[in-house]
Amino acid sequence: MPKNNNRQGRIDEEYKKVLSQLISFELKEPSVTGMVSVTRVKVTPDLKYAKVSVSILNSKNVNETLAGLKKSSGYLRSELAKRINLRNTPELVFELDDSLEYGARIDNIINELNKQKIDKENK
Repeated sequence: MPKNNNRQGRIDEEYKKVLSQLISFELKEPSVTGMVSVTRVKVTPDLKYAKVSVSILNSKNVNETLAGLKKSSGYLRSELAKRINLRNTPELVFELDDSLEYGARIDNIINELNKQKIDKENK
């Protein structure tokens, strides 16, 4: 059983790597704007579906970008099939991962608190 989990992890990582490259350099969907990062890919054990978590920064409209990715899933899936030689190529399900934005927001709050603390000490 652990051997299968290891294989699953390798498949997830390989899909993540190839999808990142495809979305960044080859996708020509006009509604996909900003910087789209693939943060995680989780493929089901039967290889039928892949949940793709993406982080979207500096986008004109995050929902539009997500919709553009969903619209492009057929193209992305066919490119994955060409590059990764597995019996099945999973159907791609995109979901928004806002953990990077959340982390940046927390970082800003901490920096602001540190500034206030330094200002108090200097008075």
